[in-house]
Formats: sequence, C-alpha cells, structure tokens
Amino acid sequence: MPIRRLPDHLINRIAAGEVVERPASALKELIENAVDSGASRIVVKLVSGGIDRIEVVDDGCGMKPEEMALALERHATSKLVGDDIEGVETLGFRGEALPSIASVARMTVESRVRGADGSEGGWQRVVDNGAVEHEGPAALPPGTRVVVEHLFERVPARRKFLRTPRSEYAAAADTVRRLAMARPDIGFTLEHDGRTNISVQPGEGQAARVAALTDRGLIENSVVVDYDRGDIRLEGVASLPTFNRGVADHQYLFVNGRPVKDRLLIGAVRGAYQDLLARDRHPVLALFLTVPHGEVDINVHPAKTEVRFREPGAIRGLIVGGLRHALDEAGFRSVQRASAAALGNWQAEPVGGGSPTAYPQAFQQRPAFFTPPPLSSGSGESGAEPRVWEQSPDYRPAPEGRAEAAEQPVPRAVDHPLGVARGQVSETYIVAEAEDGLVIVDQHAAHERLVLERMNRAMAQGGVASQGLLVPEVVELDESACDNLESRISELAEMGLELERFGPKAILVRATPAMLGAGDVTGLVTDLADEIAAYDQALSLKERLDHVAATMACHGSVRAGRVLSVAEMNALLREMEVTPHSGQCNHGRPTWVKLGHGDIEKLFGRK
Repeated sequence: MPIRRLPDHLINRIAAGEVVERPASALKELIENAVDSGASRIVVKLVSGGIDRIEVVDDGCGMKPEEMALALERHATSKLVGDDIEGVETLGFRGEALPSIASVARMTVESRVRGADGSEGGWQRVVDNGAVEHEGPAALPPGTRVVVEHLFERVPARRKFLRTPRSEYAAAADTVRRLAMARPDIGFTLEHDGRTNISVQPGEGQAARVAALTDRGLIENSVVVDYDRGDIRLEGVASLPTFNRGVADHQYLFVNGRPVKDRLLIGAVRGAYQDLLARDRHPVLALFLTVPHGEVDINVHPAKTEVRFREPGAIRGLIVGGLRHALDEAGFRSVQRASAAALGNWQAEPVGGGSPTAYPQAFQQRPAFFTPPPLSSGSGESGAEPRVWEQSPDYRPAPEGRAEAAEQPVPRAVDHPLGVARGQVSETYIVAEAEDGLVIVDQHAAHERLVLERMNRAMAQGGVASQGLLVPEVVELDESACDNLESRISELAEMGLELERFGPKAILVRATPAMLGAGDVTGLVTDLADEIAAYDQALSLKERLDHVAATMACHGSVRAGRVLSVAEMNALLREMEVTPHSGQCNHGRPTWVKLGHGDIEKLFGRK
C-alpha cells in the first residue's frame, strides 16, 4: 500500500481522539482557555452530563474575528512565546483543543474583546463537525462563550464508548472542581440540567476554596501545609488523620497551578500518613507544588494530565516531609464530630417543672455532708444490746479538726486544652472537664500513640533502652516464625527487644523495651513474628518501623479495663497535649472527642 497524506478532516479526527476522550476532556480544554484569558468568573452549563451540550462562558479578554478564525485552526496558540516550550506558564499551549473538538461536534464560538467601544461588537463563528457553517456579528458582553453540542454524534464508534449521563457528569464535575481549586481568585459556577451544583466566589482563601469543593468539615479538621526546599515550594491543606475517607478520591495535586493525576502523589501521601492511618483509609488533601519550569516536563500527555519530574525522588521526599511537618504541628488535635445529634435525642423535652417531685426518687437532693454517728452501747452496761442511732435526714456532724493526707489541689480546667480528669467510665474512658466542654479520652488508644511516639524519638536518638527480665521468658513458635525472628535479632535489639534462639521451635526473651515494661511478652513476640512474615524479607525493620513499633506500642500501652488514679489520668492528658499526632491512635481512630457546652445544653433541653 503506497504512503499518502491524510486529509485534514481525518487528521482532526485523530487529534480529537487524543485530546477529547469524553465530555469532561472537552470541558477541561474550554475551561483552561477561559482561565488563560484572564477571566474572573467562569460559568459552565451541561446537559446530559455534557453529551448533548457543554456551554462555557467567561469574562476574559475576548477575541477579534480574525483571531477567532485562527484559533479554530490546528496548532495555533497565543500562549507560547517564542519557541521555548519548556517555559510555558499557561494551562493550554498545544493549539489543538478547539479544532479537535469542532471536528467531532457542533461548536459555536462567540466573543467580544474586553474594552471594545460600541462600534466593535461581538462576533460569532459556528463549526459543524469540522465545516464552517456560519459566521457573523453577535450580541454579548465582553468575554467568550463556547457551546459544544452533540459530541461524537457523527462518530458512532466513539459515542458508543461514552458512559451514562450520570457517569459523564461525575467526571465533568471532578474536572471543574480541580480547576476551581487551582484558582481561588476566579469564581466558578457549574449547572447541570438547569440545577446549580457548584458555586464558589472569587477571592476565597486557598483552604476555604478546597473545603468548599470537598468537605466543609475540612476547615476545622485540617492543617495548613507550607514547606519549601530550595526553589521548590509545597503549599496546600491536608486533613487530620482522623478525618479520612474510605477511598482516595479527595486527593488533589497541582504542579505550577496545573491539576495533574500522578502516582507520585499516592505513594507520597501513603508514606506521610503511614503510621497515622489504617491501610484502608485515606486523607483528604490538596497540595500545590511550585517547581522551576526546567525541573518538570508538562509536554508528556496530549491532555496534559500527567507531568514528568527531573528528580521524582526529591519531589516525593518534599511531599512526605512537608506533610509530616504540618501534621507534627497539629499536636494532639483530633477530628471534632461529637454533638448532641451524634449521642441521640433520647430526651425530647425538658423533664419536670422545677419541683423535686417531678424527678425520680433516686435523683432527689440529699444532705451534702450526711455521715451517721458511730455506734454506741446505750447504757454502757456489759452485755447490753448496742443501740443504733436513727439517721436523721437533716443531720450534719459538727466540724472537727483531724489530720488528713495532703493532696495537690485539683488543677483548673482553663489551664489545659484537654481539661482536668474528673473520673473514669467502664474502666476504659477518661472523662475530663475542659473550659469549653466535656472531653472523653480512650485511654488505651491514647497511651498507644504516646508509647509509639516515645519509641520513634528513642530510635531517632540512637536506639530504645532495654530492661532485662529477672527470669528470661521462653516463647514457643513454629520453626519458620523462629527463623524469621532469628534473622532480625540485631535489628530488634536496637528497638530494645533482646531475643535468643532457644531450640528449633522456641525463642528466649532476655529483655524488653524499658518503656513497655514486662507485660504480655508472649503476645508481643508472636505478633512481631507475624508482622515480619507479612512483608518482604528484603526490607529492614527500620523500613517497616511504623508497623513494628506500632505492634510494640500496642502491647505496652494501658489496656482498657485498667483502673487509673486521678493523677495517672491527668498525667496522660498532659502528655497528650505536648505529643504530636496524639489526636489519633496508630490505626487512625480518634483518641479523644469533645462535647461542647452547647451540645450538652441541647441534650437537656436548655437550648
């Protein structure tokens, strides 16, 4: 078969196949053009998920009639100055978007130059599947309006691969959401089938814009990321570990203002949250990376959704370091979701009318200092029956001087963010009074996190101190588990656990980490053997320190069911206040929740 040149209409179809995969792809190109035009407001209207109609209206600089005709030709662009394709600072630059879309749909482009006087109005150009159908004057305010109708109507091979309108709309909404996050200085509106689904105003802060487009609760349950390393800067917002989702659909990465989908983000985020989240949970975040143009290649994918970094390892390290630094600054913060509604509306209206008889007998007021007098033998005669004093409800013993054990005064709740311990519930939860409400702490989860952070600090300072056992303990395991532990004896010794092989199916434990004490040694060694067997033998324990240390911390923490004194409870609260990440346990669950005064008042019908 001889070689021949392809006709223009077929070239445009091929280009459309690279650039326009679905309505969301066409919408992305149109919005990027609107952003590059200097618009302050962009309105998007979709019909049937964009399959039947896509409309994008902006108030940007607009185009003259001759510029409009040129824009609809292939490889014509106003965004590339000179020949330096690596120095592109705009979103679009290939010049393929408009002609590619116009080759597979009916496109109407209307534009009016901003600042034009009354003699120079707008202009319209209609292209139907690559053929110019009409052009002439149009009435519209300064800016540009692009309408795309019946996408792939004459390309049935492509149209049959489109999904349902609902699925196509979901992809289009995600495109609008990502572009709106990147530019909080621009207002965005998205309408679908006549209903407004997204509306954000220009001038919002970055964190507020991200929260408005993802989850409103992110404002109170996130940390601000602001980190730089040389010429590379990382900014954004990331959720606390306890504010998470079951899927990673709320994770966004922007490179030089361009939304990208990169596997680098997934790996870096997982590395930053590795000891803060369970494996099946994912944080909510948006990260904005500013990189010198020479360090990133944006000309990798026709749709410009992927980039290539010159030094991907350095970028990953920056993302992990920036996120860890921001999460460390969060301290003991935890997600705030406790409310009266969460506890259940078990009391629909106030009880009683102020009279003591309106309350159950058990709740009626009793004398505060009632103490019955000691038993006495009435007449003092030998063998006489002792006489018991009758208890009087109004009896109050006279004050008397007596020696009592000295106790420290109870600290004031206002002096501590997590309040002052007032008691323990079910030998599991610490109840503390704070200035602004009631704090409930899961003692096991909280102490587990504290022990893990102590181990991490000790490892960073050269190793964990060990405490020798008075009588070494023998732990029986299967032979393969003993082999796994024996191969890691030197590494475990750095973590304070001293082991020795004791026959083919036993391990001798001579010392445990000092901070853990000599608790359930058998359970600890068994779990560590399972942990080591679960991952590649080529990895060192330091590379898997998060799992190993978390296993140790779990066995060395205060268990549920243990009675704590008030001093122990307060000591736990004070350490939580100064320990990073103490707002969540090693598995990502919250260690404490707060019930505000307003929520308590709602429970009792006072509000």
